[in-house]
Amino acid sequence: MDQTSLTKVFDLLSPRFLLLLPLVFFILRYISSPSSKNQSLPPGPKPWPILGNLLHLGKKPHISMASFATTHGPLISLKLGKQLLVVGSSKRAATEILKSHDRLLSARYVSKAALFESHVLDRIAIVWATQCSDGWKSLRALCRNELFSAAAIESQAVLREKKMEEMVEFIGRREGEVVRIGEVVLAIVFNTIANLIFSVDLIGLEDDGAATGLKSLMWRMMKLGATPNIADFYPILGGIDLQGLKRKMAVCVNQMFGVWGKHIKERREKHVQDGPRRDFLDVFLANGFEDLQINWVAMELLAAGTDTTATTVEWAMAELLKNKQILERVSEEIKREMDTNSLKESRFSQLPYLNACVKETLRLHPPVPFLIPRRALENCEVMGYTIPKDSEVIVNVWAVGRDPSLWEDPLSFKPERFLGSGLDFKGHDYEFLPFGAGRRICPGLTMAARQVHLIIASLLYHFDWSLPNGEDPAMLDMSEKFGITLQKEHPLLVVPRRRI
Repeated sequence: MDQTSLTKVFDLLSPRFLLLLPLVFFILRYISSPSSKNQSLPPGPKPWPILGNLLHLGKKPHISMASFATTHGPLISLKLGKQLLVVGSSKRAATEILKSHDRLLSARYVSKAALFESHVLDRIAIVWATQCSDGWKSLRALCRNELFSAAAIESQAVLREKKMEEMVEFIGRREGEVVRIGEVVLAIVFNTIANLIFSVDLIGLEDDGAATGLKSLMWRMMKLGATPNIADFYPILGGIDLQGLKRKMAVCVNQMFGVWGKHIKERREKHVQDGPRRDFLDVFLANGFEDLQINWVAMELLAAGTDTTATTVEWAMAELLKNKQILERVSEEIKREMDTNSLKESRFSQLPYLNACVKETLRLHPPVPFLIPRRALENCEVMGYTIPKDSEVIVNVWAVGRDPSLWEDPLSFKPERFLGSGLDFKGHDYEFLPFGAGRRICPGLTMAARQVHLIIASLLYHFDWSLPNGEDPAMLDMSEKFGITLQKEHPLLVVPRRRI
């Protein structure tokens, strides 16, 4: 949500503005509604008439909001058109939002561009279910038991290790060539999750037409999801879809469903109740799930698990290349372990420095800097301020991870800070929340962590890495691009050379 994007939004509206003139007076009256004037809202920058604080956010709102917090305090509020947004940017604010008031603030804020009404999402979704209903709890428990339990994750280790062999073989064939590491990792992780659900690869590592098409759908869906929607700022326009976001998202999602829809159809025709279960699709069918819910949950799992992992690995590799001594130390640790044992996930506890490097990457570069937006179920008091019902509520974990009152030299990449530390990302330490906390904590965090460790260890053990054209890694551009995930503005391009 940046000023350029917003300008484009209003440019799109300008040809139709005359048609909307009758609504302008209603919007003005709507914006000036006195409903919250008597409430003690969190402080924040003074809003503009009609627009509110929309133009205050800039191209990188995670940075803008962190700056606002230094001026107005760790809990701030902003008016985005008509919508009230509350942002927590400290350990205490995160604790109150995600722990003390988790029940009241655990609803999901869903864009007006969402494909389905709330009652449908509550029936079919995990991530985007609007409330933590009994149905949502049952679905989450099913995923936790069948995909994310300790026993399930152990049973999946062979698959993840097989995918690492495929990744190493693929990169080895490109020795001396420029590789876009984020794309390679995304394809590997996507196929790993696809095999857990459908027992098939859905993306080819080679750039053939089918692979490029599915990757393109993934990126397009992410881009649409991050596009500012005028109807979210002015709900009175909610049924119009002026920017066509809902229509474009529907096309994208339907095309994605079509990629794996044939596997669902074939399996359903052959399904035998109480038969053996080889993957999560069999679990879906055994529990009587309809096609829409299977499609939707599969999409949520694939979208949530792929781009976040690929982005984390890309940031980790960039930080390691930029910090030569750290790279040498972690590479030596991995080499020492793998020279005496094949690298198994169960042995990650024997790689404390690799663990510290992953944690430090997640501190500096949390894959989802605001987590996923929450919504207040009813009026709630947080840190002495009122959060009105239906407010959008987010926690700026990017700002918390760089808070100088919590972290010494917070802008530097120093994995040593985690050596001997009990801090972990399982939702109990509120100064370090890359996967969130409370009811809405990422259910797949254990799987994601194992995947990230295994990928980085494999990349560093099998290859030496350099930048194209002899560029100096110390000068690597670490600029961020804000979106659903916090990506590198300039994708990491690297040249692999096999280690002897």
